[in-house]
Amino acid sequence: MCKDCGCSITDHVHEHSHDVSQEHQAAHEILHHNPQLNDTKTISVITKILDKNNHEAAHNRAHFDQHGVLCVNLMSSPGSGKTTLLEKMAEMADFSFGVIEGDLETSRDAERIQEKGVPAYQIQTGSACHLDAFMVHKGLHEMPLKQLDVCFIENVGNLVCPASYDVGSHLNIVLVSIPEGSDKIEKYPVMFRQADLILITKTDLLDYFEYDLEHEKQEARKIKPGVDILEINMKDTTSIQNVIDWIEFKRKMRS
Repeated sequence: MCKDCGCSITDHVHEHSHDVSQEHQAAHEILHHNPQLNDTKTISVITKILDKNNHEAAHNRAHFDQHGVLCVNLMSSPGSGKTTLLEKMAEMADFSFGVIEGDLETSRDAERIQEKGVPAYQIQTGSACHLDAFMVHKGLHEMPLKQLDVCFIENVGNLVCPASYDVGSHLNIVLVSIPEGSDKIEKYPVMFRQADLILITKTDLLDYFEYDLEHEKQEARKIKPGVDILEINMKDTTSIQNVIDWIEFKRKMRS
């Protein structure tokens, strides 16, 4: 188990065991920009791990493509509204979808989605603070892909590690909520650089927080010029419909 954030950086050979070698511990630390760990051996371990993950991610993507399913990776801090957004879309979207859920423990989010009549498969990562392509590969085989238009991957709540791991999605949506404060995009540029769409959620709380909405949009477009940004209020069906329309547009573009 990695000491820094609990992420077990293991490759397919280790089957995501929590008994992580010293080399993998070093790899995790250098991934988090520890300048003291820059030796050739450690970099070689990182390269092998990420290469294997990327190979599996490409396989996942090909599997989704074969079934004509658009895969969307949802990433954010805990509590930003990922599961609530999926619940709302289950009530409103014309496209059919399933969800691969990632959390350290419990199956609560998958159960919430299933209660809406949507197929959901829970991945409990234990100490790992992100999903990787191998975990998602297992989950996609639990999805009725022939019946789906879209498959969402609800990644583990974390604004750091998920951005480093391709899971085989076609698109990345990153959520950031008003209560988190208007500095998260500047603080976590790697995550927002991966975004195809940024959702600023809980805008109904703007009157209660000192949040500079326009500043956040400007910072987002400094990091990734032209990125799409939508404001979301989970109580406002119009704002939810805007997200659905964006996904539907992207889906039709791929078909």
